[in-house]
Amino acid sequence: MASHALLAGGKVWLVDPNEGAGVEERARTLGEPAGVLQLLDRHNRACAAFAERLDVPHYRVPFEPVGPFETVAVVQRKRWQEVALWWPQRRVLVCADALGTVPHSFALGGERLGVHPLLRLTPPKQLARFEPEHVLCGHGAGVHERATEAVREALANARRRIPRLALELPKALSRR
Repeated sequence: MASHALLAGGKVWLVDPNEGAGVEERARTLGEPAGVLQLLDRHNRACAAFAERLDVPHYRVPFEPVGPFETVAVVQRKRWQEVALWWPQRRVLVCADALGTVPHSFALGGERLGVHPLLRLTPPKQLARFEPEHVLCGHGAGVHERATEAVREALANARRRIPRLALELPKALSRR
């Protein structure tokens, strides 16, 4: 699992933060805390706790713009609410679960970036309209080279790689 701290205009925005040694202190040294963004309904992680300790708002799956970020509805189902963040000034796309880089579950067959296994039949094509220089994921390392190409390839190949998921997912599950 990955968390992110985004510095915009001297203000720090935490995205799906996890508890860890020194996380709060590192966030505070970056700048003034502005808010905690929870991009996925089930990514409770430590969002509320960080928001309380930092005395900032907790934006739980915001479908409206927040700070310098546009929000993009990814999934709006009863049991799965997810948004992505688009930061146009920096050309950064931040995804919670929709896209990831973890091999054998998200990134299949050498993909640099892949669609969540449960979204492969209906990939979030709305993400293809962006041209990011960076993609930050909730699961796995970010993509910082040819990021636009990686997003478009992941979305275009999502359905086609479903059979590969059946081969690779057992490897991922056995490593947990």
